[in-house]
Amino acid sequence: MSTQEPATTPGPAPDRRTLIADTAIGLVASAGLRGLTHRAVDGAAGLPAGSTSYYFRTRTALIAACYRRLAELNVADGPASPPADRDEAARALGALLHHWLTAGRARQLARFELSLEAARNPELEPDLREAGLAVRARGVAVLAALGAREPQESAELLAAWADGLLYDRLAGALAHSRPAPDPAELTATVRRMLDAVLDAPAPG
Repeated sequence: MSTQEPATTPGPAPDRRTLIADTAIGLVASAGLRGLTHRAVDGAAGLPAGSTSYYFRTRTALIAACYRRLAELNVADGPASPPADRDEAARALGALLHHWLTAGRARQLARFELSLEAARNPELEPDLREAGLAVRARGVAVLAALGAREPQESAELLAAWADGLLYDRLAGALAHSRPAPDPAELTATVRRMLDAVLDAPAPG
């Protein structure tokens, strides 16, 4: 793979990097990790041959870029400011889960598949961890605003529960036989989880 800038002049580096990451995520969502190659990203993004390898020399670097982009998009999907109370938080988080199960479905499937790669490639673990911390920081802020005794611990539990629900609804054994995601049902489920983490007795 060439180390020189492709002959066709690219746009500003941040825009080009974002396009490449978004395209790579889309390829993983549609074809799995087997479909993620530098050449495939170039073709799907409509870029000159060698563009992806210019910005991300290795497959590991490309996957790490996907982690960062996924975290950026997931944080942007969330509420702009901490909710005023549990009901508002449940509605906001229920709407967020509904979005990720419908319009954002492909992105979440790609996220799960890309995350598994870090279990096989230790070089990716720090990048996955950094991306995960960025998303969890938003959860810590929400739970702290709601009065959680241990917002960090509560955010970890809420993130684990949300990932479990998303995986079950998107790729679990009953995923294809479940009814369409229902915002009211998701809001009610989120409220139960919020009550569980916020009303838990203090440790010790």
